[in-house]
Amino acid sequence: MQQVTIRVPASTSNLGPGFDCLGVALRIYNDVTVARSATRQAHPVARQTADMFFNRARQRPFPFSCSIKERILRARGLGSSATIRLGLLHGLNELAGRPLDRFSIFQLCAELEGHPDNAAPASFGGFTVARGENVQRFAVSSRLGFVLLIPDFEIKTSLARRVLPARITRTAAAENCANACAITAAFASRHYENLRGNFIDQLHQPFREKLIPFLRRVIAAAEKAGALGAFLSGSGSGICAITLQNQDKVATAMSGAARSLSARAVVTRADNRGVRLQQSPVPRH
Repeated sequence: MQQVTIRVPASTSNLGPGFDCLGVALRIYNDVTVARSATRQAHPVARQTADMFFNRARQRPFPFSCSIKERILRARGLGSSATIRLGLLHGLNELAGRPLDRFSIFQLCAELEGHPDNAAPASFGGFTVARGENVQRFAVSSRLGFVLLIPDFEIKTSLARRVLPARITRTAAAENCANACAITAAFASRHYENLRGNFIDQLHQPFREKLIPFLRRVIAAAEKAGALGAFLSGSGSGICAITLQNQDKVATAMSGAARSLSARAVVTRADNRGVRLQQSPVPRH
């Protein structure tokens, strides 16, 4: 096998109160093609990822090239870096004869990312609850729509984390815990109506509003238009609303509330498959 293409879904994470643990895979994809090559890949992310793969898989390193067909905008809170790392890890794993299983590759990706909330849904699809290396996964019905407002500016995760406080009150922590548990129960039971009112967060969103000045009014507009709720997607700059109806109306309301001609709305559904081999190599004769 000389070349493979891996398709990896985007993901929206945190879902408000589920900081660094909740996520949903979405039907927007990056395709990562990995090929054996006479020249080594020089990209820093690729080099770091490959070094960890070969070390963990106990494989002799081989030269490779990597190309990415990107449909997921970077630094918008949609798990772009996780898709690139996962695609490369799975591609190298295929070329090396599959020494690692899917869960081991997820662990590698989460370690490289520093948090598992994008790596888990991108790996396994659906709605995931990740606690360290423990992952619980639930399929998501196609009845549920995800409306993304994607601004034209980036927010680096490192910057978004620097604005967070070292401490929050016990009351705020208890509220976050209750909301995250309610979201998990709603996805697990598929009683999606119970999501309403549970996306309120006290851990990160109030402090990241200074980076996305229209965050609060976009969330309010989405809910007024019929969404079950809305939240900052990951560390931003994207904002995600979840709805059972009127997806286009919600999208229009979110765009209007942003008051920006350069922010666009995207309506999509959950991806329940996760990372997968997209293209088999052509047999050589």
